[in-house]
Amino acid sequence: MHIYAFGSVCRGEVTPDSDIDLLALVDGHDSRFSERSYSIYSYKKMRKMWEEGSPFAWHLFLESRLLFAEDGTDFLEELGQPMRYRKYVADCIKFKDVFNSARNSLETGRESSIFDLSAVFLSLRNISTCYSLGVLNAPMFSRHAALSLTDPLSLPLSSTSYAVLERARILCTRGAGAPVDDQEAEAVMDEFDRIDSWMTSIVESAREHERIHQSGGSPAKIS
Repeated sequence: MHIYAFGSVCRGEVTPDSDIDLLALVDGHDSRFSERSYSIYSYKKMRKMWEEGSPFAWHLFLESRLLFAEDGTDFLEELGQPMRYRKYVADCIKFKDVFNSARNSLETGRESSIFDLSAVFLSLRNISTCYSLGVLNAPMFSRHAALSLTDPLSLPLSSTSYAVLERARILCTRGAGAPVDDQEAEAVMDEFDRIDSWMTSIVESAREHERIHQSGGSPAKIS
């Protein structure tokens, strides 16, 4: 069994809103760990993610710290560098679909507005992470990843609206923080057309990159 910390605590970006992300690697079921407190993976699953070059594998490779090893080894370090991330186009499309679904839900009713606003935030962060890893070779894993992309693909969203989406995400996942009122939700929704155009540009750029830069199965060179 291995336990790692990852995320903001390893990037040095801890804020009062941050939690501590913990990974537990286990063989089979282990009653010592709860999914409320840990991301729990088997060793087999983690090896597969490494072989696929998944964003989470790269996240752990670049931003994790070993806390405990039952056998005294560093399992992730021994895996070495993940393979090149190849599914970035499909993943960018997937997160644009997440945005479209949340947008449709918000525009047809407000019964699940916090969940839907949280999903919008998730789509912005994750499409940016996938694009930065797959296209830019400069992966960004923080919750502000969408704000870190630069022209011509900088996010056309006001800082106020982004903060509202971030609050919704924290409310949805942790049940903490100030509520989002209808006026704030409306202000975010007024920017949905710009978000949609931005995501379309991200997907088109990713597709163009894939067409030009398709290569073999060697690992990506990311530091």
